[in-house]
Amino acid sequence: MKRWTLPFGFLLVAMGLAFYYQQLQARDRAGFPAPDFTLKDLQGRTHRLSDFRGKVVFLNVWATWCPPCRIEMPSMERLHRRFRDRGLVVLAVSEDENGTAAVQPFIDEMGLTFPILLDEDGVIPPRYGVTGYPETFIIDREGRVVQHTIGPEDWKSTQAYQFFDRLLDAGTTQAAGENAQTGG
Repeated sequence: MKRWTLPFGFLLVAMGLAFYYQQLQARDRAGFPAPDFTLKDLQGRTHRLSDFRGKVVFLNVWATWCPPCRIEMPSMERLHRRFRDRGLVVLAVSEDENGTAAVQPFIDEMGLTFPILLDEDGVIPPRYGVTGYPETFIIDREGRVVQHTIGPEDWKSTQAYQFFDRLLDAGTTQAAGENAQTGG
């Protein structure tokens, strides 16, 4: 038993440092223009990020084989249902290589209603600097990444709801102010 203590301890420290490093990177990866992309959803419809300019976009990169991704999906659905009428667009980008065949049964099982985009060619990870799954990028109405989260989150928490309330209200207030200034 004692001969495993040192390697196991080293492994725990290494994992802790890797997690800490990822979190530091996430903080540095906000405030940049969100790279545009075009992907198809499960029904074959094309979605382009730039088409959602003027809305707040919740961009989640995930895979069906990823347990933490599976854990956060129900809270993403709740977030989508709560804020979709206020200008929040939830886009979940699947990195599964088998596309619809891998993703559709999972979506049916979970009862998800937000758009699921297929990225079988792995376009999104290099453009956004994704280091693992899940990762979420919150994009404001102007098309800038304002928050980057690595790992699963409870998107139905009071803190998350307050964050989106403020972000959606700020965009509405700002847009209303711009319309008043321009006479629109």
